[in-house]
Amino acid sequence: MSKTAKKATLLWVDLEMTGLSPVDDRILEVAAIATDWDFNEFDTFTAVVKCDEELMRERMVGEFWEKNHEAYEALMSQNSEGKAPEVVEKELLKFVKKNFDDEVYLAGNSIHQDRKFIEREWPKLDAKLHYRMLDVSAWKIYFENAMHRSFAKPENHRALDDIRGSIEELKWYRKMIS
Repeated sequence: MSKTAKKATLLWVDLEMTGLSPVDDRILEVAAIATDWDFNEFDTFTAVVKCDEELMRERMVGEFWEKNHEAYEALMSQNSEGKAPEVVEKELLKFVKKNFDDEVYLAGNSIHQDRKFIEREWPKLDAKLHYRMLDVSAWKIYFENAMHRSFAKPENHRALDDIRGSIEELKWYRKMIS
């Protein structure tokens, strides 16, 4: 895509973290996909964020990690290849600059939670993001409770796959109202 042909409007992001507390937990993996409003992909980004292994072992405990042992093992094993959080933030900023002209709307499933981590760990990236977000989980709540319809999204808890699942889910909701 040439620099003059920027057309992306949605920055789909998924983070894999040691847990859900933006204060106590840390980002382990990030994926981003730049799309337009029709969900056409312009570009993708993935990175492993280096994290203290002791913190990982301390925080990645409990029922969720027991049920998702494959994701646990994959995140633990790739950690040694990770980059410092500030390096990943710089790379994400380059990705945004390359693919977006103006407003950058953050999109994803329960994206408000990922945004809390972005605010804390990547404040320069956060400053580039619009305050409005496209949260697929809002659609999920409505369709499951008001329409009694649900989308069966695969949950492998790997960032890039999770984004693509969220995009497919939103496409499904859009088709339901077309």
